Amino acid sequence: MTHDHAAPAAPAADPRFTFSFTAYDDLPDGARWSTWLDVDPLCRGPEPRPGWVVTSQGAVDTELGVLKTGKEADVHLLERADPHDPAQSVVMAAKRYRSPEHRSFHRAAGYTEGRSVRRSRDERALKRGSTWGRQVAAGEWATAEWDALVRCHLLGLPVPYPVQVDGTELLMEWVVVDGEDGPVTAPRLAQARPSPALLASYFDQLREVMTTLVHSGLVHGDLSAYNLLAAGDRLVVIDLPQVVDLVGNLNGADYLMRDCTNVCTWFRARGLEVDEHALFGDLMAHAF
Repeated sequence: MTHDHAAPAAPAADPRFTFSFTAYDDLPDGARWSTWLDVDPLCRGPEPRPGWVVTSQGAVDTELGVLKTGKEADVHLLERADPHDPAQSVVMAAKRYRSPEHRSFHRAAGYTEGRSVRRSRDERALKRGSTWGRQVAAGEWATAEWDALVRCHLLGLPVPYPVQVDGTELLMEWVVVDGEDGPVTAPRLAQARPSPALLASYFDQLREVMTTLVHSGLVHGDLSAYNLLAAGDRLVVIDLPQVVDLVGNLNGADYLMRDCTNVCTWFRARGLEVDEHALFGDLMAHAF
């Protein structure tokens, strides 16, 4: 006599121990895994963060090309997107600083007066001009701009939102205006032809920005129509690595006067009656 014994049914899987995953294909040339989680938390943008910031661990960074070249850095467009979550996708500006021997910017000493290097080893390398020292120098400029962007953002000033800094690379908001085929980079103020009313509004906005900076003890240091973006009816301030301490830097007041002269000269040439000495006096009244 035989007995059929059915195998006992497998117990139901405990959902707490059920995992699923998706395999990603190899990344193509010009792409890398997102570096968001690779950087220190203090090197990520201040909270509350805009909803467009992509924080997915599965996101991929893809190079889209060079946006502009500059004296000390080049700016590229970089898309960060999660291939399995279409809602998590954004195009950012990636500013990458060059080492000193590849720059055409040679006025660093005046701007860096009063700044300190975080580690004594790095400071010695900077003074010796070693290979490591040159790399540190490039990173210091990226960090300086990061610190300035974060501080300005927290002050409520119109600057690109700083997403993250990683060594010599700074990721930030891509400031755009509407174009015929979609968003395009906002033009520099020097390229804009604003109406008289908008011109006056731009100057009022700029004066407010400079007043807030000075009230916080800061000077842009290289302010001109080339470091301002005309994003529709608002101005956005860019290129902030050389921000100086108005009091801590012996040249602080001179840099402020030069900023006033640069911007007033541009606005006056377009028909707005403004005076750099009056602007400088108004700003200094807010400094102390």
